[in-house]
Amino acid sequence: MVSEVVPTPSRVESLAKSGIQVIPKEYVRPQEELNGIGNIFEEEKKEEGPQVPTINLKEIDSEDKEIREKCHQELKRAAMEWGVMHLVNHGISDELIDHVKVAGGTFFDLPVEEKEKYANDQPSGNVQGYGSKLANNGCGQLEWEDYFFHCVFPEDKRDLAIWPKTPADYIEYAKQIRNLATKIFAVLSIGLGLEEGRLEKEVGGMEDLMLQMKINYYPKCPQPELALGVEAHTDVSALTFILHNMVPGLQLFYEGNWVTAKCVPNSIIMHIGDTVEILSNGKYKSILHRGVVNKEKVRISWAIFCEPPKEKIILKPLPETVNEAEPPRFPPRTFAQHMAHKLFKKDDQDSTAEQKAFKKDDQDVVAERKVLRDDKQDAAAEHKIFKKDDQDVVAEHKVLKDVPAEESK
Repeated sequence: MVSEVVPTPSRVESLAKSGIQVIPKEYVRPQEELNGIGNIFEEEKKEEGPQVPTINLKEIDSEDKEIREKCHQELKRAAMEWGVMHLVNHGISDELIDHVKVAGGTFFDLPVEEKEKYANDQPSGNVQGYGSKLANNGCGQLEWEDYFFHCVFPEDKRDLAIWPKTPADYIEYAKQIRNLATKIFAVLSIGLGLEEGRLEKEVGGMEDLMLQMKINYYPKCPQPELALGVEAHTDVSALTFILHNMVPGLQLFYEGNWVTAKCVPNSIIMHIGDTVEILSNGKYKSILHRGVVNKEKVRISWAIFCEPPKEKIILKPLPETVNEAEPPRFPPRTFAQHMAHKLFKKDDQDSTAEQKAFKKDDQDVVAERKVLRDDKQDAAAEHKIFKKDDQDVVAEHKVLKDVPAEESK
């Protein structure tokens, strides 16, 4: 008698609830990816070693110049040294945040069969809706998570056909995150010596900057030391804002080691994404990070990715961030091209044409920077765009695999 082969459930939640004690081989990560994975609850308690900075935004708009600039400098320093931070006193009410969390939790409390009504279709390019990661990464392995992904801002770009009726919507939260993003862009612009509206304009402005929400659901895992909720990557976004259910799981690759982010009450985690790193010519850091899982508690996170339009803007270092000593460190690409570059892991050496274009762009941008400098020799002091300490910033070398924005966190 031939035994029937039982297929692996398509959703990680179903797999986790099936009672297995050993995870399927397709979820077991390569050994080199498992360094630094221990008991996440013990890791989070550690007091020694580097800690993700916490930035108090209470005085971000203070009328007192000295107090305001102190807040700005702390945010700028965190963006340059870490590229990730806990934001507290961010201006978004606990009540609204609780509402968002309840809505996301309510959706994932539904039976899998009910959630499947909102399933996406990744092979056809439709990533919005309920889904699980496909094996499109470098090692071919799967991640221990399910998710719900959708556009939340601008309103006219939402696909209401995939909007679940049971959870409440996120419109007000999305609006407030959008306003917070404007404030952050302004501080980061000033930190580069630019006009405060410059970075926001460069990523699409109010009309074209997209806010994509991804609710990540990480079930309990019987062998968390062998799996990853999200593999190591940097975000392709301009900025990413994250809520979570106070279960630890975020790790950052900082100064050669994996650092576990603590759970800071009433905070929003913010990442600098590749887009801002490129525009700043590496002065602001898009840090390598990953999500780990555990066998004790379900972890849920709510990530909003602020993304520029896919084809409308060419991402490249701004002229003001480039000079003879600091030539452009990134080739010009559209946002879509940057995502494809990371998804398919194209090697720059395979594209001679791109390299030639990059070299020419180097020359053009340096020349543009020189003209800009010459034009502004008689301008006021605030137009000087670099400080000597900025020259010491070196971007983290990305050593692990990358994924598109909708697959992160």
